[in-house]
Order: sequence, then structure tokens, then C-alpha cells
Amino acid sequence: MVKEALAERANLIQIAPHLAYPFPIMLPIYKFWQVPYFWAGIKTYDVIAGKQLLKPSYYLSKRKALELFPMLKKEKLVGALVYYDGQHDDARMNISMAISAARMGGTMTNYTEVVKLYKDKDATGKEVVCGARVKDRQTGQEFDVKAKCIINATGPYTDNIRLMDNDQERKICQPSQGVHIVLPDYYSPDKMGLLDPSTSDGRIIFFLPWQKHTLAGTTDSPCDLTDSPAPTEKEIQFILNEVKNYLHPDVEVRRGDVRSAWCGIRPLVSDPNKKDTQSVARNHIIEVAEDHLITIAGGKWTTYRHMAEETLDKAVQVCGLKPSKPCQTKGLLLDGAHGWTPTLFIRLVQDFGLENEVAQHLASTYGDKAFKIAKMSSLTGQRWPVLGKRLHQEFPYLEAEVRYAIREYACTAIDIIARRTRLAFCNANAAEEALPRIVQIMAEELKWNKSRQQEELSRARTFLRREMGLDLGSGASNVPINFTKDEINMYVKRFKNLDGDNKGYITVNDLRRYFKQTGEKVTEDQLHDILSEVDLNRNAQVDIGEFLQLMSALKSGAVANSRFAMAAELSSEKIPVDRSGGGV
Repeated sequence: MVKEALAERANLIQIAPHLAYPFPIMLPIYKFWQVPYFWAGIKTYDVIAGKQLLKPSYYLSKRKALELFPMLKKEKLVGALVYYDGQHDDARMNISMAISAARMGGTMTNYTEVVKLYKDKDATGKEVVCGARVKDRQTGQEFDVKAKCIINATGPYTDNIRLMDNDQERKICQPSQGVHIVLPDYYSPDKMGLLDPSTSDGRIIFFLPWQKHTLAGTTDSPCDLTDSPAPTEKEIQFILNEVKNYLHPDVEVRRGDVRSAWCGIRPLVSDPNKKDTQSVARNHIIEVAEDHLITIAGGKWTTYRHMAEETLDKAVQVCGLKPSKPCQTKGLLLDGAHGWTPTLFIRLVQDFGLENEVAQHLASTYGDKAFKIAKMSSLTGQRWPVLGKRLHQEFPYLEAEVRYAIREYACTAIDIIARRTRLAFCNANAAEEALPRIVQIMAEELKWNKSRQQEELSRARTFLRREMGLDLGSGASNVPINFTKDEINMYVKRFKNLDGDNKGYITVNDLRRYFKQTGEKVTEDQLHDILSEVDLNRNAQVDIGEFLQLMSALKSGAVANSRFAMAAELSSEKIPVDRSGGGV
């Protein structure tokens, strides 16, 4: 199984070099006896990889480990081992496979749900599946699809289809969730990940640079199947506490630094072909039902191609299909890979006048298709960059990517912020700020009326709140107020500086007046966003209690930055305010 996964990993990097690449991961060691123990395990991994080895693993001294990962806690550090694994953009990889299949004659449908399976008798009189009733979840329209063979490859929903086919089948899928949080880039170096194989509760913590941020998360824990998996505050705090154990004391791990938090579901399965129904299969399984419904379940991203090949081989055998040639996917370049080179982004900068950061993003996401997005980009009206209006000033995603995504099956605003760009995953607040413009562009392309636009905004905001951590907030309301008398007097003075009319509370009008005095240009939407950071009661007013709650949260680290707090602090100093980031 390991050798198969390593071979498929090498193939994935070959067929989509713009999306997948070797990446070093550090294993810090704090006990001398662990050095030979971990070294032997990692070197065995290298040997098994054979010719498919990405790069050989190696040992680092304490000094060298701290050079490469300066944020690492140095007390009792013995050294570190570094091994190489693959990293890829999973969402874009999925789209690239769909586009590649379409280019080769496949038919893709998005937001399509199977509601019924059809059966008929074959030439021998045996009842077999022969088609399905499917529903377009965007329009509600239903239609029939006839098929010689039906393959159930539905991940966590595996048992839904199996039970639809035969309600007497026992369930084999055991959903397992993995929670992840995104932190600012300064939590890790940009070219080195970190792995903790033994956390306080036995789970694994990984700590990886990702999309110019830092991604931290756990492995699997059992969960119930849901369409909207969501992280919990307890899980976020667990990850943060484990991260603290490995970082230098100078790096204050703050709850307010969490830019987004989400939960993914992995479909672990028990093998229905074995007597032991309790044990989880370490590899994928293929099941053929009496009526020839073929189920592929389990496995992992790395081995998707091999899983597909084995499944189709089984379909050929069971359903009497007659392919014109054997499997062709080994080494088959995916969409965007054919003309990609590591220096392609330079051409985008030189030929189209795109910013370097934007050009690198387009090249590493779309490969040789990046030129299409560049040609669709709007003039900025500035001397530099010439082309490329951003969806959000902090991220390299362009407005043109929204229009391009619609040509690649994007149907909703959530598709854009979560599945075509990674904005929701990188920073949920930034995604919410970009939503109005995204919906406006989609409305132009898809001819949405006002009602549909409001519906898309509402659904996307609900998604960000429930599934990306915005509902959890940054913990300000849960932090006890604990100040000295002098600190309270200082904060009350700041509050009164903004409360110009001495009303006892601060409103949008107070903020508007302050920013006008400082000459800072702030839109009405931004004014309401700044107020909502502190307005825990949601009454469009900030009283002294809410203000002190925010100050206490900032002091404790539960909130990392606040535009409102900065405005209050600077109101007495009469200097302009710079917008800062913010957590979820």
C-alpha cells in the first residue's frame, strides 16, 4: 500500500507540476533516544520509495534546525529530521481533473443529485442497475440517465447510495472529521512544514505553510455525516494549545490570529468483503453488489488515479464493457500542465503588466491557462500594475478569475470563495468583504436578478459563519474583564474621545466624524464593519461594557487586532488610522 501511494504521489507531481510539488516537513526531536528511532523509520520510508523518492530525508543539528525554523522552541531541542512529502492545491486539482475529462469527451454535471436508481433484467434474467433519476439542485429539474454500468464514488455519502440500491445492506462508511485552522504567515517559514506525531491526546498535529499563510490541524476523529461540517471552539483551542508547545515563547499564539477554521470529512470504510466488519480498511475497497452496482470507497487523494483504474477494470469485468484501449491516465498531463514552466509567471508580468504576486498565483493555479485569465483582466487605471483588479487588496485573486470560474462550472458565490479561490479558507473576514463584488460580477455573467443576488449573499455569509468559523467569533465575549484602576481610567478616556456627544455609547456617526477629522477615507460598509467588531449586542451601538470587553480580549490575545480599538487609541493622538487584519 505504501509503495503504491509513493508511486502515485510521484505521478501526481509529474502530471500537474504547477499544482503538486515536493515539500519538506520537519520532525523536531526533544529526546536523544528518539533520534535513532525516528531516523530508522524515515530512512525505511526512503528505501520503500525507491526510484519514486522525491528527495532523501536528512538529520539537522539543533543549530541548523533553528536556522530553518526560527519560530521553533529551542529549550531541550536535540535536533530534527526532515523528510519530503507532496503538497498540492486540492480544490484546483479537482477542477483540473474535471476539465481534463471534459476535454476528452466526458460529460460533467455540477450540483446534480441521484434520487433514484433504475433496474432491469439482463440477458440472463438477472436484475441489474441500468440508470438513475437525477436532480439538478440549482433548478430543481429532474431527468433520467441510462447507463450500462453505475459506479458509486460518493465519498462520505457512500452508504446513502448503497442503501438506496438495497436498504438491507449494512453500512460500511465511518465518517471521520479533521479540523484545521489558518494562522498568519509569520507562524512558520515559507519553505518548511512541521509535524508533531504525538500530541497530548495521541493525535497528529501538522503545521504547514499554505497559500502564504500557516495551516495547522489534527488528524481524524469520528463524526456524524452532515452537509455542513463545522469546527468547534474546543477543537480550535486544542490546536492552538498544541502549537504553543512547539513554538518559541516570543511567538505569542493568540486566538485572535485565527483567520479561518473549518472541518473536513474523510470517508473511512470497513471492508464488506471481510468477516471482521469492525476494523477500518487502511486502503480503498471495491464492492460489487448483486445487481452490479460498483462501489469504490476509502483511499486518499494521493492514490485517486490508481483507485479509478482499478474501479474501471472491475466495471469492464462485471458489466461487460468493451474499452478500445487499456487505461491511459498514468503520466497523462492534466489541464494547465502542458505548457507550464517554473518561469511562466515572468511572461505574465512582462506581457500583461500583472503584479509579480498575482502572476505567480495565476501560474501556480492555472498553469498554462493563466494567459486566459490575464486576457480577461481589466485595466487598473494605474501606472502599475497595468492589468488585474483584485477582489481583495490583501490577496492575489482577480475579478477576472470570477468570470473564468463561471466557464469552469462555478454556479454560486460559495463556489468562488471556497472552491475556485481559497479566500474563505485563508481569511473568512476577507471573503465576506469580497462577497458583494463577487456576486455583482456573477450577476453580470449569469443575468441574476436582485432577489437571486441577495440569496447568494445570504447563503455565502451563512457558509462563512457556520463552516468557516465566523460564528465562533474571536472569543471577545468570553474573556473576563481584568484591569487595574489606571487601565480602566485610560480606556474610559479613549471611549469618551470617540463618544463626542457624551451619550454613553458610540455609533456609526461617531466613527464617521472621527475618520472625517483625521482625513481617513472609509466607506459606509467599512464603518459598519468596524462597529460590528465590538457591537456584541447587535444594537448598532457600543457601550462602555462592550468597549472594555474588547480591550480585555485584545490584552489576553483572544482578539489580535481591532480597527475600532485602534481608532479609540488614536483619537486622542490625532493621527490617521491604518486598517489591520482580524481573526475569526
